[in-house]
Amino acid sequence: MSQPLRRAHHLQGVRYEIRGPLARRAHELERQGYEILKLNIGNPAQFGFRTPETMRLAIIENLAQAEGYSHQKGIFPAREAVVMETQARGIRGVTADDVFMGNGVSELILMCMEALLERDDEVLVPAPDYPLWTAAVTLAGGRAVHYACRPENRFVPDPDEIAKLIGPRTRALTLINPNNPTGAVYPREVLQRLVRLAEEHRIVLLSDEIYDRILYDGAEHVPVATMCEGTLCATFGGLSKVYRACGFRTGWVYFSGKKAHATDYLEALELLASLRLCANVPGQFAVQTALGGVQSIHELTAESGRLGRQRRALIRGVEQSKYLECVVPKGALYAFPGVSAKGRALLPEFDDARFAMELLEREHVLVVPGSSFNVPYTNHFRLTLLPDEETISEVFVRIERQLDRWAKVS
Repeated sequence: MSQPLRRAHHLQGVRYEIRGPLARRAHELERQGYEILKLNIGNPAQFGFRTPETMRLAIIENLAQAEGYSHQKGIFPAREAVVMETQARGIRGVTADDVFMGNGVSELILMCMEALLERDDEVLVPAPDYPLWTAAVTLAGGRAVHYACRPENRFVPDPDEIAKLIGPRTRALTLINPNNPTGAVYPREVLQRLVRLAEEHRIVLLSDEIYDRILYDGAEHVPVATMCEGTLCATFGGLSKVYRACGFRTGWVYFSGKKAHATDYLEALELLASLRLCANVPGQFAVQTALGGVQSIHELTAESGRLGRQRRALIRGVEQSKYLECVVPKGALYAFPGVSAKGRALLPEFDDARFAMELLEREHVLVVPGSSFNVPYTNHFRLTLLPDEETISEVFVRIERQLDRWAKVS
């Protein structure tokens, strides 16, 4: 008998439960004829959001130029559009040579870690985090050191706590702002202190800003690159979320701040970009139109806009629950509700993974357990606010019904 074919050792500890066992079980239930309300992934197209027409036309009109490979860093018009965006935001010193286009931000995160880390190097990563960040560090042979973004602090990191985690193997500090999964938007003064930490310890600052224009209630997103001059700063953005174009798989990273000492690292990153030949070329032709055109996301995030209304429906659903509480999201496409102190008294044995599976089996609602986002507690879950108001209201009716069942058992 053949020996079992095992996964590679370096995949031990790599998790991505957003598309894991729960999602696979949801697919099985759909094949059995059940309708599943899926709130596990921030995929705007799944909920009827469309990519702006001008971006679709830009791709169509340039298809004849998109049939071959592009430069490994990407087509010049897309990279130059990113440069012009940095200039408009007051970020200095970025040229087209400092911009890399990728097959979404996900690919670029993996490449940036692969080029940076030696075995057992450490990267500071928020908890909760978007789990690709932890996975990317692990795959590159490094160790993710998680810094707490606590619910009681509205999921905003504490620079003093982060400072205590910096050691001789620390190579980078990661920020996710606006934050996935919590919807937190970091205050300027917190970002200033984090930049100073990175500069003082000469570590790379990695800032995931894919949701930079998805803001609510007057929240301000501050690009961290506007503050960082004393160390290398990498800022990640793309078309997936703000421009509702997940399937285009078009993202970018640009480098700013102190770059003279990073020549070898950036050459290594270009080597990795060359090995995968290039990013999706058709999608790159939408970048110039996206960044230079009307920012239709603002109509959606306004209080009267679709995202604004759906966010309110989600907040109402939490407020009406006997068991839940939630830090109100100020940005991004998610909320991270948890069982409140009162709820814990009624549900003393609540476990997020078990709850999510039973919610799927009994109520046909798919959410993501909070512990999937690399936190030590098990009383939260993430859901997206992309469904329409009626669907969100129905989701919370079903969540409450499942929580009632648990309370009776407890």
